[in-house]
Amino acid sequence: MFSRAQLPPPPPPVEIRTWPDREALLTDRAVVLGELVKMHVSPGRLVALWLWGALCAVGWSLVGAALITFEETYDVFSALLGVIVAVMGACCAVPAIVFVVIGLRRDQEIRRLLGAWGQLDRDPVRDVQLRMPGVSLVWLLMSFTLCALGLYACIAVPATAEAAQDSFGLVALVTGLGMTGWNIGLIGIIKAFAHRRWVLRVLIGAPAPEPLFSVGGGAHR
Repeated sequence: MFSRAQLPPPPPPVEIRTWPDREALLTDRAVVLGELVKMHVSPGRLVALWLWGALCAVGWSLVGAALITFEETYDVFSALLGVIVAVMGACCAVPAIVFVVIGLRRDQEIRRLLGAWGQLDRDPVRDVQLRMPGVSLVWLLMSFTLCALGLYACIAVPATAEAAQDSFGLVALVTGLGMTGWNIGLIGIIKAFAHRRWVLRVLIGAPAPEPLFSVGGGAHR
C-alpha cells in the first residue's frame, strides 16, 4: 500500500471522514498500522540500524588509525597517509551519523502516526498481529548486549593500566568504537520500549474510544 520511503498520512479529521461503516475503518486501520509497525520495529529495521552503526564504526576505526599514524609519524609521507586515512574515515562515519539522525526523526513521526491511527478504534482480533512480542524482545536483547559491550569499551578498557600506557590514538579508537556501540544499542532499546509502551497504552490498556458509527451504520455527530 505504501512504499518504505513513504509514510502513510494521518487519519482524516472527524468532519471529513468518509468510511461507509466501522468495518471499513477497521480494515484501513489494520493495514496502516501493519505498515507502520514494520517500518518501526521489523527485523529489517534492526539490521539497517546495525549496518549504519557498523559503517560508523569502520569510519571511526580509520580515524583512530590516522591518529595513531600522526603520533608515530616521523616524515611527511606518513603524515600525508594519516590525512588520507582520516578523510576516508570521515567519509564513512559522517553519512552513517546523518542517516541515523534522519531515521530517529522518521521514528518520531511513525510513533505519532501509530498513536493517531491506533486511537481511532479498538480491534482486538487484528491488533494481536501488531504486538510482535518476539520481535520487540529480539530488539531489546540484542540492543542491550551491544549497549553493554559499548559501555564496557568506553569505561573499562581505557581505565586499565595497559590502556593508560598506550597511545592517545589507541585509547581514542577504543572509546569511539564503544560510544558507537553504546549509541546504537541505546537507540534499539528505546525503540523496543516505545513499541511495548504503544502496545500497552493503545492496543491493550486504553479505553475504547467513542464509536464512529452506530449499529445501523450512521455516523455519530
